[in-house]
Amino acid sequence: MSLQASQQKKASSIRSAAVIGSGVMGAGIAAHLANAGMHVLLLDVVPQSVTEEEEKKGLSLSDAVVRNRLSASAIAKMPKSQPAQLYDPGWVKRLTPGNLSDHLLALGDVDWIVEAVVERLDVKREVLAAIESARRPGTLVSTNTSGLSVSSMAEGRSSEFRRHFAATHFFNPPRYMRLVEVVPTADTDVEVVKLLTELCEKRLGKGVVVANDTPNFIANRIGSFGMLVTLKDTIAYGLTVEEADALTGPALGRPKTATFRMLDLVGLDTLLHVVDNVRERSEDEWEQAVFARPQILERLVALKRLGEKSGAGFYRKLRGEDGRSTIQSLRLDTLEYGDQGRVSSPVIEAAKAAKGVALKAKALINTNPNHKHGKFAWSTLKKTLLYSAAQVGVVADTITDIDRAMRWGFNWDLGPFELWDALGLEETVARMKKEGDAIPEWVENWLAAGHKSFYLESEQKRYYASTGGYSTEEQEDDFISLATLKGSGRTVLSTQGASLIDIGDDIVCLEFHSQSNAIGGEILSAIRQSVQEVSRNWRGLVLANEGRNFCVGANLMLLLMEAQNGEWEEVEEIIRFFQDSMLRLKRLDRPVVAAPHRMTLGGGVEACLPADLIILSPETYFGLVETGVGLIPAGGGCKEAAALAAVRAGTGVGVGRGGNGSARGDLQPPLNELFETIALAKASSSGHEALRQGLLRPQDRVIMRQNSRIAEAKRAVLELDRAGYIAPAEERIRVAGSEGKAVLKLAVQAMQLGGTISEHDALIGGKLAHVLAGGDIRPGSEVSEQYLLDLECEAFLSLCGERKTQERMSHMLAKGKPLRN
Repeated sequence: MSLQASQQKKASSIRSAAVIGSGVMGAGIAAHLANAGMHVLLLDVVPQSVTEEEEKKGLSLSDAVVRNRLSASAIAKMPKSQPAQLYDPGWVKRLTPGNLSDHLLALGDVDWIVEAVVERLDVKREVLAAIESARRPGTLVSTNTSGLSVSSMAEGRSSEFRRHFAATHFFNPPRYMRLVEVVPTADTDVEVVKLLTELCEKRLGKGVVVANDTPNFIANRIGSFGMLVTLKDTIAYGLTVEEADALTGPALGRPKTATFRMLDLVGLDTLLHVVDNVRERSEDEWEQAVFARPQILERLVALKRLGEKSGAGFYRKLRGEDGRSTIQSLRLDTLEYGDQGRVSSPVIEAAKAAKGVALKAKALINTNPNHKHGKFAWSTLKKTLLYSAAQVGVVADTITDIDRAMRWGFNWDLGPFELWDALGLEETVARMKKEGDAIPEWVENWLAAGHKSFYLESEQKRYYASTGGYSTEEQEDDFISLATLKGSGRTVLSTQGASLIDIGDDIVCLEFHSQSNAIGGEILSAIRQSVQEVSRNWRGLVLANEGRNFCVGANLMLLLMEAQNGEWEEVEEIIRFFQDSMLRLKRLDRPVVAAPHRMTLGGGVEACLPADLIILSPETYFGLVETGVGLIPAGGGCKEAAALAAVRAGTGVGVGRGGNGSARGDLQPPLNELFETIALAKASSSGHEALRQGLLRPQDRVIMRQNSRIAEAKRAVLELDRAGYIAPAEERIRVAGSEGKAVLKLAVQAMQLGGTISEHDALIGGKLAHVLAGGDIRPGSEVSEQYLLDLECEAFLSLCGERKTQERMSHMLAKGKPLRN
């Protein structure tokens, strides 16, 4: 069989894998392979001695439980790990522990072997030699290294082994970080690179960038450079670590961890290893100087202040006698810790006020160029941009590979070249030249040729190519970009909070784009307009967006303001408008498919439930969490939960879009489960857990590849349309009534007596029980959807008037955390 034929077969049939090394990365990779449905053998070395506990049990180094201890311990921790490594704790059964001495030959039975041992070239070479002695020819082998020479690792291995060998650099934690850098050597077969790329993209749901075999590859090379220059400039401009983090975090389109919090997460000793790797392997004297070990890092590491793993780094957390935590920051001149200072300046405030990454970054560097914050921001930013430009053709072949690596591996909103375009390529280069900075020759030539940006936006994004013109960016397979479609004029209608976009084949997508995608009047108006538009002119509707989160819920600030002002008619109008918008969506005579991702909470869930089908990203955190702010779901969430209970009890009559009726049964068990989920404000830790928590229907499903969710939703809409879609009729829902309500309230009273909930929690629980059970009516009564919506509205209004509910709402808005009062 040819290698190409083998690749085509294996891409969809890799069913088993072995991971060598059960440390943080090895265990994380093994867990994620299990998430993808693979059976995984996790191997580590045999321990050199028994533990005290093992000795008490009479065990010795000859016992399997001792010999497999390292990998077995790693697997045992997976179901309860935080953050969760597995989508479903039950999937731990897909992993088998073992050791390299007793189970080496088992490598001959797997389809893919991932080496993830300590970052030492000599150790990796030794392990790869052992792998080669056991693997069957043609088996894929990859190394998880963050920057060692992949070619050097493969020295001494056979030609056949080297053809099937490359690096697959996962980022930590492997489940959550999107980037995988695939790094081939000169000997790696092209088809193997394609196979590894397809496996990581389609089976593991990752974003893949092919990197060159250079020190630290792409993301760590540029990311560590950025950290080093930020550290040096923080000292040079006399800034505190809090000031530097305020200027290099969300204000620049970067995560909240910014620079120094990120360093603490990574580990200061780890950064030194990364720095050493570049310096020792670089042949450029300037780069060697840049990657010299910062003295402050060496001093902190010598003091065992390694960051989060040691309890102190640039920040440290102290726990007081009252149990509350206080975070202190490091004084860079004395290496002493002190309370964090409030950070503010005209530069920072201007960036906060600006909308969007481009305007925020411009505000940082242009608002007050003479302020130390403006000088610092420009200095660190321009150095990172220039260094990134110098790496084109070195760490990667294209600017898109570099931009994707930084977005996917470091969670930047814009990669360096995308950000450079947003700041204005011509203006910033002119400013750099005026300040005496050397501009990479290819950038000079690009501008001299009349180009004003690295990218051209159209239906097909185009970017700088080394040949001197623009190349068309290769789109991810099975990916629909709403931003690209909007840029090419495919917007059908738009409000401040949402847009309806033509995604082809007479299907449109309703995209939320309000702040945090919170549902307010603008989004609800867009839903109503979209229902009319789709009914007249389109085959169906997809609900999806490309925001950081699908939807964090309703506009809590607006509700709180109206409640505090006693504007109860306004509050009721908001609730009724929400409910009616969801009903219109549910009654639409065209198929609707929702494709949520990440945080999908409260009103976000209620916006999904009217759909015929919900297709979730695996990283979907789904839940009706209104009790956390002292309320209950009132946008149809309780009504839909009651309907789901009826269906599960076998008592429904076509409840929900796509629901089906069956014989009558006991409502109480499914009602109890849904009540607990909503009352305790449970949100799933994954899309798969959401399927188990009870708020979804049998037809709803999870797909592994998050970026395919819009394309998959579109296919589902087309299939429903082809099948001859019929709009759902208004339905009646059988409810548990007074007896069911009594059972639920009894559970609430037991929790209150047990001290697990407060008096206000009990009040909320009682209101929720009243609505879910259908009020004080005869058990088994059938009620209309509007009847349950009226109960929702009444309970919601009542709770809005409670002082403790308003305190919870205020606390959530101020702190981002629930208050238990």
